[in-house]
Amino acid sequence: MLIDRKDMEGFCDVLRRGGQRIVFTNGCFDLLHAGHVRYLARARSFGDCLVLGLNTDASVRRLKGPSRPINREEDRAEVVGALRSVDYVVLFGEETAEALIAEVRPAVYVKGGDYTLETLPEAKIVQSYGGRVEFVDMVEGRSTTNVIERIRQERDGK
Repeated sequence: MLIDRKDMEGFCDVLRRGGQRIVFTNGCFDLLHAGHVRYLARARSFGDCLVLGLNTDASVRRLKGPSRPINREEDRAEVVGALRSVDYVVLFGEETAEALIAEVRPAVYVKGGDYTLETLPEAKIVQSYGGRVEFVDMVEGRSTTNVIERIRQERDGK
């Protein structure tokens, strides 16, 4: 379910008062693949509900370049929101998810194993209110960039 950003903080307060352990992760999720599905299922296992912060189209372009995203934010939100492991989706356009995390205040913040506490600016915010950060190993060879590269190679006959 897509939640409007302006309602997110109050919505999460209601979940917490109801005893829900909120897990949060974020990303572009441009071309959904098995690596994403496994990652999100693992993230969800850390709590009662998974809130996914989804980069807006403008922020994906800033992060990945002018040819991205492949799919519009509305489509990406619908696809990830349909996964059994994802309870709520919220769009964000900032460079990092720091402000959104401060609003959501998840018990657990999950990121891929290619990050560390030192390279993750959001970690300090999560730890400041007693939350924890978990790292989930990514599925080897599964990435949107790899999928796009394979398509380009096929198109170019390489």
